[in-house]
Amino acid sequence: MKKTMLSFGHGYSAREVAKTLLADGWRVIGTTRSEEKAAALRASGVDPLVWPGADLSSAIAAADHILISAGPDGDGDPVFNAWGPQIAAHAKALKWVGYLSTTGVYGNFDGAWVDENTPLNPTTRRGHLRKSAEENWHSIADLPLHIFRLAGIYGPGRGPFSKVRNGTARRVIKEGQVFSRTHVEDIAQIVLASIARPNPGAAYNVCDNDPAPPQDVIAHAAELLNMPVPTAIAYEDAEFTPMARSFYAENKKVRNDRIKDELGVTLKYPTYREGLAALLAQSE
Repeated sequence: MKKTMLSFGHGYSAREVAKTLLADGWRVIGTTRSEEKAAALRASGVDPLVWPGADLSSAIAAADHILISAGPDGDGDPVFNAWGPQIAAHAKALKWVGYLSTTGVYGNFDGAWVDENTPLNPTTRRGHLRKSAEENWHSIADLPLHIFRLAGIYGPGRGPFSKVRNGTARRVIKEGQVFSRTHVEDIAQIVLASIARPNPGAAYNVCDNDPAPPQDVIAHAAELLNMPVPTAIAYEDAEFTPMARSFYAENKKVRNDRIKDELGVTLKYPTYREGLAALLAQSE
């Protein structure tokens, strides 16, 4: 019988996972918010459902694997709120469930290291919403749940090169600030490794080996392009959107040993250097 993945919020990371599943003969059902996006998913081999709007009961009943990457909002996790009871009723038939969360659930550690055993203490609204969503999914009995705490995502179409080229890239300097990040292809291989080796209840940090100052990443991108390194701006003098400022409110280094030791993952892009070089070679 063909394996079936139901992907709630079938966006950037989920599409990368689906490439391998479809190539391996899986059926992938993906939800999206518009008919235009549904047409693009259909062209890629995914069975699309426009939601909110569609009745997903049949899709839930057909699935033996579920991936949830739709983000929470002020009302909580939209998938849990709308379909939690149906998923709970189907829980014993599911082989694997994955929830894409964020390393923001850990909060601020002033540059110290965190791992999956670190208590969750988010300091931003986004982090609090993700922590609540994790708790909601954990509350369903018999659900074979796996949590993936993603660092900053980059990949094709989401690299720094376009900003460097058009002169909008900024090197904001905040003393001691580091960010962890992850290439979308590594997100996919980690999720796929978990599907192959289920461990219900596990949480995994999804990030590379090199938590680095953001200004270093911009400088390296400029050097790869043989362009001038953007001028440094002090954090205190920089203007931010509320979302961007929330990123700078937390400072931590995220350990990724579990994805290697438990899932046997070897990162394709162990640092931003390999990742940026690959993006440039792919004409990102």
